[in-house]
Amino acid sequence: QVPLVESGGGLVQAGGSLRLSCAASDRTFSRMAWFRQAPGKEREFAAGIYWTINWGTYTYYADSVKGRFTISRDNAKNTVYLQMDSLKPEDTAVYYCAATQSYGSIYNRHEFGYWGQGTQVTVSS
Repeated sequence: QVPLVESGGGLVQAGGSLRLSCAASDRTFSRMAWFRQAPGKEREFAAGIYWTINWGTYTYYADSVKGRFTISRDNAKNTVYLQMDSLKPEDTAVYYCAATQSYGSIYNRHEFGYWGQGTQVTVSS
C-alpha cells in the first residue's frame, strides 16, 4: 500500500474555511479524490482531480460542494489539496483522500484502491 497522509481537519464555525492536504509518499497518481463520510451515512464523493501531462488538469465536484470547495494539486510535492470555504454544518464528516490507477468513474469510491486514514471536519452552527 502506498501511504496517503492527510492533514488539515478540525473544528470551524459555519461560514468558515479549512484546507485539507493529502501527500502521496512515493508515487504519482493521475487520479485522486476526496470522499467524506458522515455518521450513519455511506462514504460519498466530494471532489476529484485528474491530471495528464498532455491535456492538463480536470476537476470534478459533487453538487453539494460545487462553488464552495476547490481541489488542486502540487505535482512537485505530490500533494492534493481541498480548500473548503463557506462551510456548513452538513459538511461535518470524516474526509478521506483516495488515489487510483484505474480509469473508471472518478465519482465511484470502489474505483479507488488507495486510501488515507481520514481526517475529521466538524462545522458548528
